[in-house]
Amino acid sequence: MAAVGGGLVLGLATALLLPESWRNPDGWLGGLLGGARAEARAPLRTPSTTSAEAAAPTASLLVADLPPDEARRLSEIIGRVRREYVEDISADRLLDEAARGMVASLDEHSAYLDRREYEDIRRGTAGSYPGIGIEVIAEGEAIKVLRPLDESPASRAGILAGDEILRIDDAPVRADVAAAIEQMRGPVGSLVRLTLRREGSAELVDVALERTKVEVHSVSGMSLDRHHGYLRIANFSDTTSADFEGHVQELRKISPELRGVIIDLRNNPGGVLEAAVAVADALLDSGNIVSATGRTADARFRLDARPGQLLEGVQVVVLVNEASASAAEILAGALKDHSRARLIGSRTFGKGSVQSVIPLGDGRALKLTTSRYATPAGTLINERGIEPDIEIAASADRLDFGQPQLDATVKAAQRELRQMWETRRRGDLPETRTAETQRPRA
Repeated sequence: MAAVGGGLVLGLATALLLPESWRNPDGWLGGLLGGARAEARAPLRTPSTTSAEAAAPTASLLVADLPPDEARRLSEIIGRVRREYVEDISADRLLDEAARGMVASLDEHSAYLDRREYEDIRRGTAGSYPGIGIEVIAEGEAIKVLRPLDESPASRAGILAGDEILRIDDAPVRADVAAAIEQMRGPVGSLVRLTLRREGSAELVDVALERTKVEVHSVSGMSLDRHHGYLRIANFSDTTSADFEGHVQELRKISPELRGVIIDLRNNPGGVLEAAVAVADALLDSGNIVSATGRTADARFRLDARPGQLLEGVQVVVLVNEASASAAEILAGALKDHSRARLIGSRTFGKGSVQSVIPLGDGRALKLTTSRYATPAGTLINERGIEPDIEIAASADRLDFGQPQLDATVKAAQRELRQMWETRRRGDLPETRTAETQRPRA
């Protein structure tokens, strides 16, 4: 899943720690969003990542410490390629590709980011980008619209969930989400033309959209009935915590007799670790949320909940599936281990590592695995995932988030909430139980 039009494409299974310069009110994100955002997280101990200035001396030392034989081997390879490859390759390109291959060989989640990829992450975590405002997914041989974002050019143009994108500016589109996003990128004020096929119809629809600054809200919600609400977290960005709190307050206004809330994390690929921790903190009174181990001091941390809940006295069910990953698993694991929520769906993706975004001195960056995390009960979920309390199989690519009230899993969650309320009313169900932190188990 991706937000289209120049914003962040959150690859599957992501938990990011962001550079301190992005969080500082005087830094990049602070200047965009304002200083109030830092206040909400101040009580939580936040691990930092390496700055470009700190990284540069380390890199120089590593180069200097490279054994002579290895330095000669690297020099020989670069020299041979530059002299003898059939095409002339610049030294800059060779170094970029060498760095990309080296970091990619470490694990599937680490990556060397060029300037454009690094800028994508910066934009995506800020919650806004220049584009047209749709979420898309590859389905078969086509690109399908999951939903248009509220108040976006796509929404105003009448684009609907379920529409298939066939052509962009008269160029055919295949089932390549990244390529489609690249085609739809462009500066604010420029036009892009889409050819769509409506779901259930052979009719083709042409629309012209003007790109604008799109505000991405990762949380959406609605009231299902007098006693139950629905909240979907599509991914975790810098604005997720505030979006979540706003939707909870709105639900309470609409439903003063609110008894239960469904939090939908299906197809949530993760995102900013701090955002997932902030949502968990809003739902827990105390206890551990996540702990992590790594080689450096910053990579070893423990984050705990503070007193106070947004949904005190309200039952919670969390929906998960095989595409719920990383930061989504941190939230699901914390709520499950503290018995704050019941999990319904299928086993989650199983990515128990954290990536730090480490700026380099030339506008590039590393996305590097620096920690492995454990849930409050000490469970290491990497390549295992989290088992739901109630298993319901559902295809991850056949979900319609636009009409949750019609979704079979959401209906099952509503039934579970009613049963939980009746059980608690009889005095058989505790409101919250704190999980004792144990040793992480492999």
